[in-house]
Amino acid sequence: MAAYAASWRLAQLGTRSCRTHMFGVSRFDSRPITELAKSNGKRLFLVDTLALVRRLEAQGVPSKQAEAITSAMTEVLNDSLENVSYSFVSKGEMQKNEMTQEANLSKFKSEVKSSQDHHFSLLQHETEKLKSDIEKMRSELRYEMDKVTAGQRLDLNLERGRIRDELSNQNQETTNLTNKLDREIHALRAQLEAAKYDVIKYCIGTLASVSAVGLAVIRILM
Repeated sequence: MAAYAASWRLAQLGTRSCRTHMFGVSRFDSRPITELAKSNGKRLFLVDTLALVRRLEAQGVPSKQAEAITSAMTEVLNDSLENVSYSFVSKGEMQKNEMTQEANLSKFKSEVKSSQDHHFSLLQHETEKLKSDIEKMRSELRYEMDKVTAGQRLDLNLERGRIRDELSNQNQETTNLTNKLDREIHALRAQLEAAKYDVIKYCIGTLASVSAVGLAVIRILM
């Protein structure tokens, strides 16, 4: 029972001593917990082991048991401190991680900006190329339209000239035909006049002959 009470009191004293040392370190020492847990590869004792042994002996605990209890408590505290230290990150590592993240972020921003500039340059180049192609197509279309228009105008002018020549030829033929008809009509009229004159002459001669015959008959009869 006395050993149990001494162990309980020792646990309380060790806990207080550990808290005192830990708070003292957090206030006045800027070293991280991992540096407190290890120093040049050796255990760092946060408890005054000699004072604990003396207190245990004062409580009636034998010297060897007091040393064994103190050693066990110190080992437990150091193991607990190491476990706690593994759960935290040192300030240097945090700064290193922050610097790494900032560097990665800067690199990412630089890559994004470079990619945006590259894509913008490609887009601008493609836009200029598209504009050039459109302008070229417009020029070709305008040239083809002018060519077709010029061809149509030439064909129209040729067709007009051909029609004009045909009309002129037809007019000339019509004039020639009209003149020929006029000449033939005049010739027919002249023939008719001559025939009419001959008929009249024959008629007069016939009448004269009949009259002479009649007169001769009358004379004979008388």
